[in-house]
Amino acid sequence: MTESARLAPQRRALILDMVRRDGAVRVADLVEQLGVSDMTIRRDLDVLARTGSLSKVHGGAISASVTTGDEPPFETKAGLESRAKSAVAEAASALVKPGSVVAISGGTTSYAVAARLRDVAGLTVVTNSLPVAQLLRPTGAETGPEGPTLLLTGGTPTKSASLVGPLADQAIRSLQVDLLIIGAHGVSERAGATTPNLAEAQTNRALIDCATQVAVVADHTKWGVVGLSRFIALSEIDYFVSDDGLDPEACSVLRESVGQLLLGTTQP
Repeated sequence: MTESARLAPQRRALILDMVRRDGAVRVADLVEQLGVSDMTIRRDLDVLARTGSLSKVHGGAISASVTTGDEPPFETKAGLESRAKSAVAEAASALVKPGSVVAISGGTTSYAVAARLRDVAGLTVVTNSLPVAQLLRPTGAETGPEGPTLLLTGGTPTKSASLVGPLADQAIRSLQVDLLIIGAHGVSERAGATTPNLAEAQTNRALIDCATQVAVVADHTKWGVVGLSRFIALSEIDYFVSDDGLDPEACSVLRESVGQLLLGTTQP
């Protein structure tokens, strides 16, 4: 029996202690702290998730009290899979053309894309994300004359800091945008892109309906994760933007199902 296998129960107990203490854990942090491989940690999380001890999320795990019908706060998710999100954002931002109108949904991956759009000339950004609005909000001398024009929808904020509900939907339906950049809680071949929040799914649908093209941005850890409500099928997606950690089987499915698969590189 290998050392990692022999210590599996102790290792999983430590993981559970961290989840209970901090509310969430990252795979990368567990690899460093416990001195085992990424694959070993993911197997541990699979075992703990099957027993109901925790819930797996993109790049790590959260308390079992958060289920597929719920979603962790923006702050909890912001630190997960930062290198993968950066790779996704770099690839997705290349789709944005100067002078275009772009809608950006809530979510930490969408936020990472928005951070790369502050210098795009003549850009108009429509968003229902409070963090994206704060990021792109004009601040006098900090924003040049060519900085983005920002339109923030109304609505009721979710735990993930997205504005949703009838007010948001009504505002969005009056608009037409060239490109929608939209994140997802999870993506699968059967379910498409999903979210745990029913109201957010409805608002996401309004965003999709007002867009000429749709780019779903999701790092590799979101493949196979299924939330409560689907907001778009794979066949409706013009661009699926992920990172080079996406497994070959997922790549094959996506290449056959979406308009175009784009993979950002996580290499320095």
